[in-house]
Amino acid sequence: EPDVTIVSGLKDMVVFEGDNVTFRCQVSHENARDVEWKLQDVALQNNEMNEISVEKGKIHTLTLRKVTEQDIGTITFRVGPHTSTA
Repeated sequence: EPDVTIVSGLKDMVVFEGDNVTFRCQVSHENARDVEWKLQDVALQNNEMNEISVEKGKIHTLTLRKVTEQDIGTITFRVGPHTSTA
């Protein structure tokens, strides 16, 4: 299985409280396994507040809905040994 790397990393975002924010990270291969999103070192799951999806097979997205002050912090995307933060 080829080593999946990060082609295009996360970008820092500034949003207002109550808004939604979307982070995108592009990887080198489709169907990447061992992918994880974190906020302040806490693993995020797909639920009503966090939407985790994959577009066109290679673009992994995380949308945080109706952000609050508690959502301030570092977002981390990890695929295998590679990470990107914003």
